[in-house]
Amino acid sequence: MAACGVGRLTCLSLCAQRNARFQRPAFRPLSSPGTVAAAFRREELPSGSAETGSEDRSPKKRFTEVQKERREQAQRTVLIHCPNKISEKKFLKYLSQHGPINNHFFYESFGLYAVVEFCQKESIHSLKNGTHTPSMVTEAAIPFRSRFFNLKLKNPSNQTSERPYIQSSNQLPPSSKKLFELLCNAESIDDQLNTLLKEFQLTEENTRLRYLTCSLIEDIAAAYFPDCTVRPFGSSVNTFGKLGCDLDMFLDLDEIGKLSTHKNIGNFLVEFQVKNVPSERIATQKILSVIGECLDHFGPSCVGVQKILNARCPLVRFSHQASGFQCDLTTNNRIALKSSELLYIYGALDSRVRALVFSVRCWARAHSLTTSIPGAWITNFSLTMMVIFFLQQRSPPILPTLDSLKTLADAEDKCIIEGNNCTFIRDLNKIKPSENTETLEILLKEFFEYFGNFTFNKNSINIRQGREQNKPDSSPLHIQNPFETSLNISKNVSQSQLQKFVDLARESAWILQEEDKDRPSPSSNQPWGLAALLLSSITNSKSLAKKKNKRPASERIRNLLDSIKSNSTENATTANGKRTISTHT
Repeated sequence: MAACGVGRLTCLSLCAQRNARFQRPAFRPLSSPGTVAAAFRREELPSGSAETGSEDRSPKKRFTEVQKERREQAQRTVLIHCPNKISEKKFLKYLSQHGPINNHFFYESFGLYAVVEFCQKESIHSLKNGTHTPSMVTEAAIPFRSRFFNLKLKNPSNQTSERPYIQSSNQLPPSSKKLFELLCNAESIDDQLNTLLKEFQLTEENTRLRYLTCSLIEDIAAAYFPDCTVRPFGSSVNTFGKLGCDLDMFLDLDEIGKLSTHKNIGNFLVEFQVKNVPSERIATQKILSVIGECLDHFGPSCVGVQKILNARCPLVRFSHQASGFQCDLTTNNRIALKSSELLYIYGALDSRVRALVFSVRCWARAHSLTTSIPGAWITNFSLTMMVIFFLQQRSPPILPTLDSLKTLADAEDKCIIEGNNCTFIRDLNKIKPSENTETLEILLKEFFEYFGNFTFNKNSINIRQGREQNKPDSSPLHIQNPFETSLNISKNVSQSQLQKFVDLARESAWILQEEDKDRPSPSSNQPWGLAALLLSSITNSKSLAKKKNKRPASERIRNLLDSIKSNSTENATTANGKRTISTHT
């Protein structure tokens, strides 16, 4: 499933097409009213997906608790490739003979698939015992026994589909057309940001499928390394992942090497015989090489396997065809796990954080500031760090600094990885909520104002201390890695790409400021708010030029940018410390 970016949006009178029909994504979960899956979705939201703007006062789960629960859930789950026409009732009745089913859902991706969660692991063993390896006429089948099954009908003519058609929920990002319609119909800019978050965030089904995919890969790796763990990390678990994002996996072998003291009683210590290699990097390369070979030769649905072993962080890249995910498997990458946990905490502390991050990322993708192709562009991770840093600057701050999270840490939170201090408080309930009450509209506008005036040529971004610091090198954009503090996570960004970001940030701040003076009415069918920001600069200029008694937008933007560049030191500062852009023309 390729990530479906917003792309460059064009103005095609989309706001007037409110009743238009939309193309359905290729990946869609299907379920009937009254099924276990439907009941579950009414009772449980995906972690981190509570309605933005609401205040949830219930105790918040730690990142490790969520990971443990999801992993245990995945271990009781199977993936089944089903015929296109299938009776859901008969299907569930057949599987129930192996044990009670806790949850299930169907989705489409190169065929119809079912994800079925049993109540006990023993049910999977029972299902496996009643399953046979298919016989091939012209090819040979490798007899690999996994939790990925293929279901066939004994009497296809007697089977009819009993599941009525149900509108699919969003399992890929919405099309540009649909997104524009939703944004134009919103009641406020705050509503627009919340709507975009709702449309782009990972669904419960998508999250379950990600953990199941990791669990299936873990079964393969366990053939070589029993008791190993394959954990998802990055955007799949940090609550900032969007539908269609890649699946990053971490092969954790640490549990294997730990000493089992209760088994070593007496005068002797027994150790496994192992093979030694010169360095940990070589060990990582050898492990990933053999796992990559195994995925390529024996892994059901694993295609396009690439072993990228000479990278700074060696990895195996492949596509899991059944789930539709593009996967990256690494090992010896614990700092990435801690980064995922830190972002999870920041996303859970305040309901405005994720909405602002998703909108800024969408804005950047719409203007080609970010791309899925590696290069001199700003990455989504860098943008997320910039949003967090900006929210640390507010008065009062919306997010705490990493150093303040470190001071709140207990002894059990202490974490040193490869000499890097990765300690921070892990219990969200011990972090005091922010007293800041600014709206998302204000935050979005002032985010663009802040970075439209940021002195990138002198200062760096550092979320550990939450303040601007002198840049330690000559990189156009310097964002300090929160844990490996000597590294710059944005060292790839070129000066031209940074300047493009600055120019677009200034332009976006100006557009929002002008709308405050002359906001279009909902009936005008004119893009406004976030929808206007997602248009290309040329389209914005043409649209705004139509306003009566106004000079062409392109001319005003050019004059504005010239004014900012020549009078950057004269920018006004309000009493509460907020910076504003000079708009004298």
